[in-house]
Amino acid sequence: MSGPPETTRSLPGPPPSGRGRLARRRDQAVALGWLVVVWNLLWGEINWANLAGGLLVGGTVLVFFPLPAVSFGGRLRPVALLVFAGRFVVELVSASLHIARIAVQPGYRPRGAIIAVQLRVTTDLNLALTAEAVSLVPGTLILEVDRESGTLYLHVLDTHGPADLEVARERTLALERRIVRAVGSAAELRRVETDASEKGTRP
Repeated sequence: MSGPPETTRSLPGPPPSGRGRLARRRDQAVALGWLVVVWNLLWGEINWANLAGGLLVGGTVLVFFPLPAVSFGGRLRPVALLVFAGRFVVELVSASLHIARIAVQPGYRPRGAIIAVQLRVTTDLNLALTAEAVSLVPGTLILEVDRESGTLYLHVLDTHGPADLEVARERTLALERRIVRAVGSAAELRRVETDASEKGTRP
C-alpha cells in the first residue's frame, strides 16, 4: 500500500542578480520621469516648483501604489525623444486653439464620435504611454483600453464624417510611431516603420 502523496515544496529562487536590480531601477526611473512630465503637463507650466512636486508625487505613487512590473526592453534615442516632444507641443497648441475656436463660435454644436484604434506594439508600456499622450491632447478622450488586443477606444470631438475619423486614427498611430522611435526596441521600431511604409503615411 502506497503512502500519501508527497507534497511538492517550491524552493526559493536565487536572489535577483545585479543586472536584474539595475534593470528594475532603470524601469522605475523611466516611470518616474514620465510621471514628472505628465504632472507638469497637467499644470500647464514647467518650473522648479512643478518639477519638485512631480518628483514628490511620482515617488509617492511608485512607493505606496506600485504598478505591475513593466519591463523596458527598448532603447532611449535622445534625438527621436526631442522630435516627439516638439511634435507633441505643436499638436497640443493646435488642438487647444481648435477647441477655443469651437467654444467661442456662436451657435456651433460640435459632433463627437467613438473610434477604435489598434496599436501595432501591444506592450503594457507602449499602451500606457500612447494612451496618456493621446488623452493629454484637447478634444480626444480615452474611454477604454483593451489590453489583450492592444486597442484604444477614443472619443473624438468635432467630427464631420468618415474622413475626420480616419485622420484621428492616423494621428494616433503617428503618435505611437514617434513614441516607439523614442523609446522602443529595434523589433518594435521595424514593426511600426514597416506598417508606415506599406500605408505610405508620413511620420
